[in-house]
Amino acid sequence: MEAFTYKLKTPKITGGRSHIPLADTEMMSVGINYYAVGRQNKLHAHFGEDHTFVVLDGQATFYNKDHQPTVLNKGDAIMLPVGCLYYFGNSGDKPLALLRVSALKGKPEFTRVDAEGNKRTEVEDKYITVDGEPIPGQFWELT
Repeated sequence: MEAFTYKLKTPKITGGRSHIPLADTEMMSVGINYYAVGRQNKLHAHFGEDHTFVVLDGQATFYNKDHQPTVLNKGDAIMLPVGCLYYFGNSGDKPLALLRVSALKGKPEFTRVDAEGNKRTEVEDKYITVDGEPIPGQFWELT
């Protein structure tokens, strides 16, 4: 495999959240998670991967399994080891852009499980939006 470059850029969205893969190999993936103001996900853990989030823009509040908050601002980061239960949301007053880097170990049976036991078996390797749509011609990018 040869070296390649990528841009820290993602479409702006009408609401909700999105994930855009930027680069990946057999052992690592890099993407941007983009969250509208007030949007959060639910308590979950990832298996077969360690991952980290770096706040590129906005403010995020991460919570552990006991719902204890950790506020992260631009330039702050959090490491989430395999199996760590957490959830987070956009706690700022503008869209949240997070760089997500994940290191996979092998091919786990499932990649994510939430508090209700729902499992995700696939890796998010395509652009997705939830509760929102991309705004044509408008992008967030690191400047």
